[in-house]
Amino acid sequence: MTHGLVIGKFYPPHAGHLALVRAAQARCTRVTVQVLASSAESLPGEVRAAWLREELPGVRVVHGLDDHPVDYADPGAWDAHTGVIRGLLDAPVDLVVTSDSYGAELARRLGARWHQVDPGRRDLPVSGTAVRADPARYWWALPAAVRAWFVRRVVVTGAESTGTTTLAQDLTAHYGLPAVAEFGREWTTVRPGGLDAPWHTAEFDLVAREQAHREDTAARCTPRPLVVCDTDVTATAIWHERYVGHPSGTVAALAAGRVPDLYLLTGDEIPFVQDGWRDGEHVRHAMQQRFREELARRSATDGVPWVELRGSRAERRAAAVRLVDDLLRRPRDLADPLPQVNGDRATLAR
Repeated sequence: MTHGLVIGKFYPPHAGHLALVRAAQARCTRVTVQVLASSAESLPGEVRAAWLREELPGVRVVHGLDDHPVDYADPGAWDAHTGVIRGLLDAPVDLVVTSDSYGAELARRLGARWHQVDPGRRDLPVSGTAVRADPARYWWALPAAVRAWFVRRVVVTGAESTGTTTLAQDLTAHYGLPAVAEFGREWTTVRPGGLDAPWHTAEFDLVAREQAHREDTAARCTPRPLVVCDTDVTATAIWHERYVGHPSGTVAALAAGRVPDLYLLTGDEIPFVQDGWRDGEHVRHAMQQRFREELARRSATDGVPWVELRGSRAERRAAAVRLVDDLLRRPRDLADPLPQVNGDRATLAR
């Protein structure tokens, strides 16, 4: 076969979709994947297409809007959908690959053969509907980029010597997560000139980008839909104010585009410990107040909840676990797709 076709909502992409495409690749010299999104869906088609391009190099992935009613028994609906599909093709199709029985009719309309893969999804028991309802249960079936989208991001932050690293490490161990360590502290120990040299905005740009990179890397490989970060780019922006004397437009812009799901602010009521790299106790309470102000602002502008945790290490950990567990009980929301009627059971559950 010369040209294979795989269509779907890919809402979101999962292992079942990838199996269809790889079956097409095994039988065709070239493959087109069409992401047919609708206006009812809350995840843009272009985002889903980008995820598939990352996962399927060498495959032509296109996306289009298809708001026509989905009725597998209605010839008029078939005409409308086939028109959208034809409009996204750049060459005739020789093979249509699906797991559902609608593939026979689609192949007939396109003048192609039909190849069915895993009917009833017995080999790969997963569907977009199931993933949207419980992504944690189907974590095994999601590509890295899709996992990163579903991940809940929790940031532990606060002034110096308030226990941020301790709490972040405790939560990371409790949930079995990859660590997202504070790069700014590492940079402080190796920067040219040490602590005595003046700080520059370029350094904070470096710290902010690396911190964001660490967070995003962890989100792609975490074994559950959660990452816990020891600080974030918003904290980097606050420290830029402290050491350079004014806000950084570049760091602030990066922070604005990164909205976590929960901030845990560690309290400043515990004794200050000087480890040789910290400013000192004389600025800790003022810096803590600056963190409170910034988190309150982010809560108002971006809707990010924040909680200040105080007490012993065990008390903070227990309170944090309750908050994170509550967050995990609420998967990232996706709107329902257009309803489907008169399809086989597997099709209607997809």
